[in-house]
Amino acid sequence: MRKYRIEIKWAIIFSVVMILWMLGEKFLGLHDEYIADHSFYTSFFAIVAIGIYLLALFDKRKNYHNGFMSWQEGFKSGAILTAGIVILSPFVQLLIIQVITPDYFRNITEYSVEAGEMNREEAELYFSLKNYIMQSMVWAAITGLITAAIAALILRRKIPNPNQVKGTTPYR
Repeated sequence: MRKYRIEIKWAIIFSVVMILWMLGEKFLGLHDEYIADHSFYTSFFAIVAIGIYLLALFDKRKNYHNGFMSWQEGFKSGAILTAGIVILSPFVQLLIIQVITPDYFRNITEYSVEAGEMNREEAELYFSLKNYIMQSMVWAAITGLITAAIAALILRRKIPNPNQVKGTTPYR
């Protein structure tokens, strides 16, 4: 577990930031008064999520791999981070729905029916705690692995060959 300390730390940070984001959405009225705009503004969390993945892999490269990390090492770290986020996701969703915004499902169901996007039965099935927990886990897994692959590509750094680095002498 010690070798995955950084990934666990960042999975917790990701979850806390997600909760804070939802508190912000609730405070700004995106879960009730401005619910029609919710899907647009909530998509901006993707920028925050990508930033967290980049910071997490940078942390891993700097503090575990001594400043050098292959794509494979970065992707493995990102995949473990993703697993941590997926594991924490149901607890985060429970906290969001039951504590932060308990009226969200009622509000989004009413909005979806009134806007003609779904009939009441479809909306009630779709906007439920069980469905949101499943969606959050699947979405976290898919987007997390894609983000991990891209972040690992961006942050990879090979160990320099001492024979190719100007001003250094090879080890003897």
